Amino acid sequence: MPRNVEIKARVSNLKEMTDKAQVLANDVGTVIQQEDTFFKVPNGRLKLRKLDNEPGVLIQYDRDDQLGPKLSNFNIARVEDVEAMKTVLSAALGVRGTVKKSRQLIIFEQTKIHLDQVEGLGEFIELEVILRDDQTEEEGHLIVRDIMKTLGISNDDLLDCAYMDMLSNA
Repeated sequence: MPRNVEIKARVSNLKEMTDKAQVLANDVGTVIQQEDTFFKVPNGRLKLRKLDNEPGVLIQYDRDDQLGPKLSNFNIARVEDVEAMKTVLSAALGVRGTVKKSRQLIIFEQTKIHLDQVEGLGEFIELEVILRDDQTEEEGHLIVRDIMKTLGISNDDLLDCAYMDMLSNA
């Protein structure tokens, strides 16, 4: 099962953070419009991601809700007909909610840097260190902490939950 170590943090100035991330990665990245529909499941989380002009993806993942770097185990399946899959999963499981966001994706080495504008919530950054099979969770934590320091992400800005959880509690 693929694994990553990740953090999510609130950002006070998305433009400034984007500039820092682009300098770090020497890349401007790509802007993607995403709509994630979350389904009611007994274990972990299940979301269907609709992308602009691309096939969608169904993502199942398990991650503890905690501050700081955390391990996430996930499975991903490509979905050609997102609307049909959404209808099937909605009928079978029920919908928990939807998250809409504009995401700028910047890749730095083995880390995905997500600079997000989330509808109804605001501006955020996520760091996802994709672990190789031979890497430990601790190595992922060190990489995340190093990038946090470089980008100036404070522990005070870290969040312990998913956007869906934040929207549900709003």
